[in-house]
This record gives sequence, C-alpha cells and structure tokens, in this order.
Amino acid sequence: MREGLPMARAGQTVGLLGGSFDPPHAGHANITRQALRRFGLDQVWWLVSPGNPLKLHGPAPMEDRIAACHAVIDHPRLQITDFEARAGTHFTAETLVALRLVYPGVRFVWLMGADNLAQFHRWQQWRWIMRTVPVGVLARPGDRLTARTSKAAQVFEKARISGRASQLLARAEAPAWCFINVPMVNLSSSAIRAKGHWG
Repeated sequence: MREGLPMARAGQTVGLLGGSFDPPHAGHANITRQALRRFGLDQVWWLVSPGNPLKLHGPAPMEDRIAACHAVIDHPRLQITDFEARAGTHFTAETLVALRLVYPGVRFVWLMGADNLAQFHRWQQWRWIMRTVPVGVLARPGDRLTARTSKAAQVFEKARISGRASQLLARAEAPAWCFINVPMVNLSSSAIRAKGHWG
C-alpha cells in the first residue's frame, strides 16, 4: 500500500509529524488532534520515514507501517505519506527543502514531542530547521523539564511563543517555536515493540 503525494493549496498551514511510526499508536493520534486545534493548522501530514538515522535498527516494511497508521486514526485533516521515500531524503532538513520545492506557498510547521526537543541539537542542520520553519512542541509525560532546558530551547529562547498564544505559531515567521502542555497518552513505539506487540 503506497501513498500518493499529499494535497495542499498555497496559503494553507500544514503541520509535519515525521517519524518511523514503528508502530503508530494512540499517542501519535493524540498529538495530531492537539496540534490541529492548538496551533490552528489546516492539515497535519504524517511523514512515514524509510528509517531514522539516529536509530540502529531499521523499521518494519513501509507498507505495513502505512497500513497501521490508517488503522490508528481516520481524520479528514490528516494525510499519511511516504514522501521521504519518494523524494529520497533521510534527514529532516533535506525533507523540508524537498517539500518547499514541491509545495511553494504552503506554510509548514514542524511538529515534535518534547522528547525530540531534548535531543534536537543532535539532528543534522538543526539550527537551519529552526530558522526555516516554525516548530510546535507538544509535551509528553516525563519530558517537560529536559525539553525546556535543552540546548535548542536555550539557543532559540527569544524565538519562543508562549503556550497561551499557540494559535499564532502557524503564521509566524521562523525562527518561532511554541511549547504546549497537552493531555498525553503515555505510549511509545519502542515500548510497544519491546512487548512484542508489533512486527
């Protein structure tokens, strides 16, 4: 089951949630619904990656993960795509360059859990990412303090939008980021795999 390219019109705001989704779970679905509402996004796209450069082992087959994504959530403003596999990109910065070429005029917002913000400085070209697209950070259980004191949070402290003004993020000029606390589902893909419930 291969996904076609997602659809968006110039002027729309699209939140990008990247990851291996190995497997997808209710936590991903919850982040998506919260991001749509709290950041005022028109759409969210799940970018199902061929593999995570920071992980040692490869994920389950793309077709299985995409099918599982559709089983986890059915939302009219969510699109699930294998764009990275089609574009041949492996890093977020590369993916953003490719997306901006294919979708001129679409305003992208990178979405991540607070756990990713805590180690964001390890990502390739992380400063460029922050200066290129707004970033929406959604708190997950146990990750709030580490994320708020992370290197990325400190370097871009002046670009932070308060959680009370989160609706401004999608239209803000980068660098801009917003950290919001949301009721979270305490699940992780690695924990699901460790219990043998996937793959």
